[in-house]
This record gives sequence, C-alpha cells and structure tokens, in this order.
Amino acid sequence: MPKYIYKAKNLTGEEKSGSLDAENERELAKILHQDGYLLIKAELEGKKSKTILSISLFRKVSLVSKLMFVRNLRVMVSAGVPLPRAFSILSEQTKSKKLRNILLETKEKVLKGKPLSESLRDYPDVFSDLFVSMIRTGEETGTLEDVLIVLADQMEKDYQLRSRIKGAMVYPIVIVSAMVVIGVVMMIFVVPKLAEVFEELNAELPLTTRIIMAVGDFLASFWYLLPIALIAVVFVFKIILKTRRGKLLFDIIALKIPVAGGIIRKANSAYFVRTLSSLVSAGVPVVESFKIASSSLSNTLFKEAVLEAAEKIKKGSKMSEALDSRKGVFPSLVIQMIEVGGETGETSDILRNLAEFFEEEVTNLTRNLSTVIEPILMIIIGAAVAFFAISMMQPIYGIMGTL
Repeated sequence: MPKYIYKAKNLTGEEKSGSLDAENERELAKILHQDGYLLIKAELEGKKSKTILSISLFRKVSLVSKLMFVRNLRVMVSAGVPLPRAFSILSEQTKSKKLRNILLETKEKVLKGKPLSESLRDYPDVFSDLFVSMIRTGEETGTLEDVLIVLADQMEKDYQLRSRIKGAMVYPIVIVSAMVVIGVVMMIFVVPKLAEVFEELNAELPLTTRIIMAVGDFLASFWYLLPIALIAVVFVFKIILKTRRGKLLFDIIALKIPVAGGIIRKANSAYFVRTLSSLVSAGVPVVESFKIASSSLSNTLFKEAVLEAAEKIKKGSKMSEALDSRKGVFPSLVIQMIEVGGETGETSDILRNLAEFFEEEVTNLTRNLSTVIEPILMIIIGAAVAFFAISMMQPIYGIMGTL
C-alpha cells in the first residue's frame, strides 16, 4: 500500500503533518477527516508533492443549493425512486457545478454498493458531520425519508438565522464604509488645498489642524499605500484568527461587545440546541451528537464547552451536569431545559422548542440592531465632522480676526 506524506489542518486552524498508508489520496483524506482534520497537501514518498486544495475546492456549494438538494431527494425517496436514479436527476437540476460533479460521483459509488452516508463522507467541505451522521442513521433504521425531512428543516432554520444576522450587519457596514471613504477623499483632495491657503497666509495653526494637515499630506503623497495596508491588515488578521489563541481572544472580545455579544451568544445557543435536537431525534448517540454539534458552532468558547461536555457524558455525567460547569458560556435556560428534557424523556422536543425560542430572540435583537446602532453612528459621525470642521475653521476665523 502506498505511503503518503501529508499536511492537514483541523477546525481551529492547528496544523498536523506526518505519514500514513492509504490506497489513494481520497482514502487518506477520509482517514484524517475521522480525526477531525482536513487534508491540505499530500505526496507519495519519493514523488513531487501535489496540492489537494485545487480551484474547485474553493468554489463552495451554497446552503440554498444543499437545501434544495435535500428537499428534492426527500420527495424522490418517498416516491420510491432508486438512489442512483435520484442522484442522476438531481445533478441535472442543480446550478452548482461542484455539487453536480459530487452528485454524479456519488451516484457511481452507490451503484458499486457503497452506502450513501459513506459516499457523502468523501466530501467533508460540502456535507458536514451532522449531515453524514443523520443519513447513516436513516440508512441503518430504514427512516431515510424522515431523516431528510429533519435535515431540510435544520438547514432551512440555519439559513434563516444566518440571513437575519447578515442582514442586520449590512446597515452599519455600509454607513461606516461610506464615512471612511468620504474621510479619505477629504484628506487627499480637500485638506492639501486648505493647507496651501494657510501656508500662503502664514497663519498660526492649532495642534489639531496641524495633525489633520500632516495626515492629509501623507495620504496625498502615498495614497497608493492604502490598499496595500488594507490587504496587509486583512491578511494578518486572518493569520491571527487561524491560531487557536488568536481565535479564542477574538471570540472572548466578541462576546463582551454590547448587543453584538448577545446576538453571538444566542445564535450559537440556537445552533447547538437545534443541531443536538436533530441528531437525538435521528437516534445518533449523545456523545457523538455533542461532538458533531460542536462543529456547527462558530465561537471557540462554545465549541470547547460542548467538546468538554461530551467527554464528561462519556464518563457517565448527565447532559445538564456536563454543561453546568460551563454555564458562564451557555445561558442558564439551556442547561435547565436540557435537565427537564432528561427527566421527562422528551429531550428532542424540548430542544427543538428551545431552538425556536433562541432563534426568535436573535430575530428580535437583529430587528432592533439598526435602532440601537443608528444613534451611535450619528454621534460618531457628528463628532468626526465637528472635529474636522473646528480644526479647519478655527484658523480661518483667526485670520479674519486679524484683518
């Protein structure tokens, strides 16, 4: 069997390298994925390295495309259409080239006798652990149609929640971006003209005016450094976020930001309880459900809390007890309702209702976000305009007073 020298990364950005025996690169990727790693680069011993992340890998499949795929597949399964035929039809309907190729490849694997869940596991960047685990449960229990209904509902709720959060951020981003662009334009084109006037009049300038003029002169002379600096800042920021400490620090700060911190906390709680509800209702073991649910969380504190809870449950603790030690992360309502679910035996239903509650809370917060941010932005913009106006007008009034 060939031996590959590989390089891989996990969800927190930590790198891992070494060598493994595998039949091919796809098999190597599968082995690493089971350990929570994504294969980045692989090479056969003695041969030139081959980068796995090709251009097609960066072409992501949208959540909407996957949602339509699941819905249509559920209809075909309920109608008794064989899976290979269903995948052939769905590949012709999808607009995503990447998803089309994956569906055709999956069709061939199913025809060769490979289980659907194992076939989909070969595409971890498209089908998550949650997706694959639920499909596997549906295959093993003969409830694939029911599982697809739950998956479609899960993905639809996920899409709605993400859309609300993104929509709420559009307004402040547009306003701040416009303010920055206008400020830069003023600094480059207006301030140097005023500086020439002040210089000709030999006026005595206050400190604030001199600072603005110095910044304006610098930007007018080296304006081409702005895009370079912006790209550099974004690049460095991404590198920092790829490190565990950098991502953890960013997530801790994000949770402490007024309003935004509440949205992040409740959104992650909603993702967790809904994912856990879907997995538990599909019959996935609790420990595995916790581990899979952790991958749906964007905040490192929440992710680590769920993984830590999974280890405690594995040792015999109850779900509520396992999460209670990290109640500073999850709202107390989550822990209390999970405890009630454990006592009544209706964990799945309670978690589903709890997810709907948090999703409604996020909706209300995002709906009111513009109302909260608008006056804050007005104050910031007003302060910036006032500072600029006073700094530029003060020397003019001083000159007029000497006439």
